[in-house]
Amino acid sequence: MFHPLPLYIGLRYVRSRGKGFFVSFISWTSMVGICLGVAALITIISIMNGLEREYSTRLLSATTHAKLSAPSQGAEGQASLHNWQALAERVRREEGVAGVAPYLDLQGMLGRGQELRPAIIRGIDPELEGQVSGVASRMTQGALSDLKAGTQNIVLGTNLAWALEVQLGDEITLLVPTLTAQGEGVVGGIDLVPRIRNFTVSGIFEFGALEQDSGLALVNLEDAAAIADTKGDPAGLRLKFTDVFAAPARIREIAAVVGGNLDTNDWSRENASYYRAIAIEKTMMAVILMLAVAVAAFNIAAALVMVVNEKRTDIAILRTIGITPRAIVGVFLTQGMVIGWVGALLGLTLGLAIAFNVESIVPIIERVFGVHIFDPTVYYISEVPSEVRWPQVATITSITLILTVLATIYPSMRGAATEPAEALRYE
Repeated sequence: MFHPLPLYIGLRYVRSRGKGFFVSFISWTSMVGICLGVAALITIISIMNGLEREYSTRLLSATTHAKLSAPSQGAEGQASLHNWQALAERVRREEGVAGVAPYLDLQGMLGRGQELRPAIIRGIDPELEGQVSGVASRMTQGALSDLKAGTQNIVLGTNLAWALEVQLGDEITLLVPTLTAQGEGVVGGIDLVPRIRNFTVSGIFEFGALEQDSGLALVNLEDAAAIADTKGDPAGLRLKFTDVFAAPARIREIAAVVGGNLDTNDWSRENASYYRAIAIEKTMMAVILMLAVAVAAFNIAAALVMVVNEKRTDIAILRTIGITPRAIVGVFLTQGMVIGWVGALLGLTLGLAIAFNVESIVPIIERVFGVHIFDPTVYYISEVPSEVRWPQVATITSITLILTVLATIYPSMRGAATEPAEALRYE
């Protein structure tokens, strides 16, 4: 005889098609529900991973991996980094550093006619900028090399240029408020003085990241320093690393090595709100879909309760021939786990099949229904990306398997508690 006996009986109950059609219907529906829930969860999480990867790629091509900057001077004025060339050479020799370039960021307003838009005015060295960002490759009009000192040229993000309704060669007004120390009669000895300059639009770039395309403008470092009155010095250095994910740790190590009490920043801190929002969205989506899986799993419990009531006579007979209550628990655990685990494994297979082929499946769906999920005229991403992360897949599958086991405990204990004499009394 097949051993162990509880496993054999449990598998027989799974295959049994007796009178309990409704019980079988609930069981198979639960299996399908678990399968679809797991598949949907793996697919959606993988697509969200792909979207996160695509946006991060665009974001990191626009932003710097890390920054070293002069300590803030508070209300006294724009902080600047003296003797930055020597510091840049020293930092460039550090392990893992792929590029170093100076920068000077100013908070200002750009205007043309009645339009006025806030923006970060970034002073850069056009010759060194290519070491730390891909802005030169993202130029849709003009060239980064046009940002020569003293020419008063400016390069705008595509959305910012659209909002201001400007094209190449148009003149715009730059207004930068600066804090300066004043004499008596001024509260706190500080006065706010606007500095206004006219610039000519010499280029337009498009990163595909809303924050950069809508709120970033580039000028020559010397032009920005003249506005900020930093005597040609930048606010700090922007660094690019060969391993972007090592940047948060490496920038602190480099700051400690070079000394000077420099402030540090990196991409993970600058974009913390974005990554936190992505994490919350993924968590909520996982919770919602896992609740659907949990409902399907606990439908197994309802089905097993009805199976126990239907098999009371069988349980009583098994008990009278010497089957222990623990073995009865094993019978119904086997039945519930087979239903749940088969559903989970089928969902795992289906989810991975869709996740790995979503870039091929989506175009077919778009052709059949005549729609664009990501309309290329609206979105920067025209295809649905997907990235399967195996730890997430393992977590989803494990939680599903655990839920199915938990769902079978109560019905199994109830079946083991059946009294043979009571069950056989009216048979």
